[in-house]
Amino acid sequence: MNTFNPLRQAYRIRYQLFFLVTANSYYPAFLKFFPCPVLNCYACPLAVFACPIGTLQHFAIIGSIPFFTFGILGLVGSAVGRWTCGWLCPFGFIQDMLAKAPLPKFSIPEKLCYSRYIILLVLVFILPYWLKEPWFSKLCPQGTLEGAIPIVLFMGKFQDSIGWLFYIKIAILLIFLVLMLITTRPFCRTTCPLGTILSFFNKVSYYKLRVDSNSCTECGKCDEVCPVEIKNIYQNPDSSQCIRCLLCVQCSHISWGSEKNPKLVCDDNCMIKKDRNIQ
Repeated sequence: MNTFNPLRQAYRIRYQLFFLVTANSYYPAFLKFFPCPVLNCYACPLAVFACPIGTLQHFAIIGSIPFFTFGILGLVGSAVGRWTCGWLCPFGFIQDMLAKAPLPKFSIPEKLCYSRYIILLVLVFILPYWLKEPWFSKLCPQGTLEGAIPIVLFMGKFQDSIGWLFYIKIAILLIFLVLMLITTRPFCRTTCPLGTILSFFNKVSYYKLRVDSNSCTECGKCDEVCPVEIKNIYQNPDSSQCIRCLLCVQCSHISWGSEKNPKLVCDDNCMIKKDRNIQ
């Protein structure tokens, strides 16, 4: 099905792996106040940055407005939209790797993808404000993987405090891990509140996907390589579901850049197009 050259995928994996290591390198720990626009658990003993979703919940609990966090997310979103989801997010990297498992793949119903808006509103803002507890963080599978499990395994003093919530967190994580094996980016598409916030900027970001409508043949090859299964990318290149992985940019009719430089990633001499069999 995927007839595009895999070089771009390998190039992106290097970025993801590098940021996974960097964001969990412990040093420089003084950056832990900074809400990095990817999903990486603050509770991880090695985490370098703050979790923006955790920060939003904290401010909802204390009834204040997180101007700094909103500013960071606004700057990133208005510049590149959800690009950090596709190229930097550690949990996105895990999903991409597990999706490579040689198992039958299933599509996620489009209507189910709207659940992420409900999760953002209810678990990140309403419940924390009302119950004074960070409920998304309590249930987040990324937090369980990077935070809860290492803490329980390596910090013995917390083992006696394991209760029903921990087992619920483990169950949620296992469900998503199974889904990652049989579909692509299930957490990003149905749950992630950070990606949902950044998705509001996809249509207005400075850098965006652009389709040459004069040359595009609407063959649908771009749809075939899309990990979030956007339909008719040539009609909706700035879909809120798009994680800006840029796999579709390997088609010569699609480019990524600004209005001043619409061919920022690929032009006629782009290395990943030299061996393409899509014209």
